[in-house]
Amino acid sequence: MSIYASKKVVAIGGGHGLGRMLAALKDFGSNATGIVTTTDNGGSTGRIRHCQGGIAWGDTRNCINQLITEPSISSMMFEYRFKGAGELNGHNLGNLMLTALDNLSVRPLDAINLIRNMLKVDVNIVPMSEHPSDLTALSLDGRWVTGETNVDEMQENLRRLDLSPEVPATKEAVAAISAADCIILGPGSFLTSVMPPLLLPEIGNAIKQNIKAKLIFVENLSPEQGPAGRMSLQQKLEWCERACHARGIDVVIGDTPHPELAERWNCVTNDLASPNRDWRHDRVKLQQAIEAQLIG
Repeated sequence: MSIYASKKVVAIGGGHGLGRMLAALKDFGSNATGIVTTTDNGGSTGRIRHCQGGIAWGDTRNCINQLITEPSISSMMFEYRFKGAGELNGHNLGNLMLTALDNLSVRPLDAINLIRNMLKVDVNIVPMSEHPSDLTALSLDGRWVTGETNVDEMQENLRRLDLSPEVPATKEAVAAISAADCIILGPGSFLTSVMPPLLLPEIGNAIKQNIKAKLIFVENLSPEQGPAGRMSLQQKLEWCERACHARGIDVVIGDTPHPELAERWNCVTNDLASPNRDWRHDRVKLQQAIEAQLIG
């Protein structure tokens, strides 16, 4: 039996990083699950949340877009972004479709599954929570900031992150983590994509309890800006482990050696960059790196 049929893989994050990871896991089909951050408050997503409320749909939409294998009128509609003057300028039709389903009292996960089925996407995509919440950050000088975009722009280093209000994790996300053979954190914006799902106690606890799963952290290929850019890799790993109730990260995958971390973490160095965009992970290289950990 192939690893695609025998292994279950969960990837946690948001933005373009999670979409790239899920594209690398596409051969696992329904044995792969992406747990998506839902706290974005920028761009089209932020404008929709400001006037309609609800969870952030943009990262979910991006993940679905990267998993579409058969281009169609439906997929073109889902990916369409309005241009020109007026209130629709910059809005993505996929975000509006998911918001409309939410307004029709369709459960967010059911709305995602409806779109997945329409676009023939096999990989499971689960929002970290089905209840709206915002990312908040406490700086070292004691100042609280609310909203992902504001967190990214902070000039001070951070003491902690929280969600406001506190919300429950999606039960399917917790179940997927509990059944996983491999749990992947990243790549993606550390503070605003990787960390928010880990702030949900049920998700952190599920990762801690699943001792059979290999817990993998995947580094970004280019430096981040803002407070995340001022954090060392060691600090990021420690933040993840603290959120997972002291569950140790088993493997760190990146393109740069880290001999200074060798005593605490198993750091694996791979060439992961796309040949035409060295800041973006190559889907095939990422797939091979993850599969090597599942086989090893």
